[in-house]
Amino acid sequence: MKPTLSADLERILNRLEKSDLITLLTERISSSDLNTLLLKVFNEKVRKSSPNDLLKRYTENRFVHPANVEPLQLKQLEMDILKVAVNQGVSPLQLSPVAPLGSTSVVGTVDQNKVISALRGTEVVSDATNLIALHIADLIKYHKSSREDYMRFCTTHRHVRAQYFGDSPGMLAHFHLFCMVTSGVDQGSYDFEKKSLWEHIEIYRTIFKSLFNSKIEVIFSERGGYKDSAGLVSRITDYGESFELNDVVISTGSPQKENQYYKGLQFTIKTVIEDKEYYIGDGGFVDWTQKMLGTKKERLLISAIGLDRLLV
Repeated sequence: MKPTLSADLERILNRLEKSDLITLLTERISSSDLNTLLLKVFNEKVRKSSPNDLLKRYTENRFVHPANVEPLQLKQLEMDILKVAVNQGVSPLQLSPVAPLGSTSVVGTVDQNKVISALRGTEVVSDATNLIALHIADLIKYHKSSREDYMRFCTTHRHVRAQYFGDSPGMLAHFHLFCMVTSGVDQGSYDFEKKSLWEHIEIYRTIFKSLFNSKIEVIFSERGGYKDSAGLVSRITDYGESFELNDVVISTGSPQKENQYYKGLQFTIKTVIEDKEYYIGDGGFVDWTQKMLGTKKERLLISAIGLDRLLV
């Protein structure tokens, strides 16, 4: 199948007089050979660069500049949040700065152009939940976990995404997220979905109550991917009512069945801190481990909140 080319790519290939170059590189040589070729290309480019060229690249590249946040405050916030999660049975991970190439686009609906692709079969982490999901799938496939209980992991991680977020305060080319991922298997009656989601909500409730003295509103929105998404949302809502959490308000958002990222349900976290309203994070069920392991019994819940914005 002939690849679809942008106007810029058409221009480049025409200049090289090699219209089938992309097809040759993607279909005629292995990934290892492609990496060898690209390493040589970049080595030659760097060899011809001067220190002044390097400074110019730094000045012009929005991805490499320091963030306008207070590092000590951010590190303290990370520690405080991780302690809350650990106290509620979630295991913290220190992730690599890079993930396997395609970590977000192969199993999800993310455009690879919104990710910084790298050499040696990697990409810069743009969503830590994908990397945690890969870690979980590896544990399951190679029997490194007994699976007697849910697998619960969390991390704080600096993310880089290639799309432009604008110049609004707190909207950065790279940013910190606190992420959680819970893995289990289908036990019927939406048992995993109910328990895991309310575990996440309880952790976020504790975070915002203890660190910011604020309540949270959790907005449930139907998504496609389940036979009865409305029933799923209803059962999860009913299950949570038994906890009588005074610091949590549950509301319902508009269904978007065409949204294919989350399956069945997406939840959005809203809070007010010092009279300022934040839509600070979201989460939901995804089918990534189902795809990676080839079984419909797998269940996976992901969620994340932004940290930089809480310091601005």
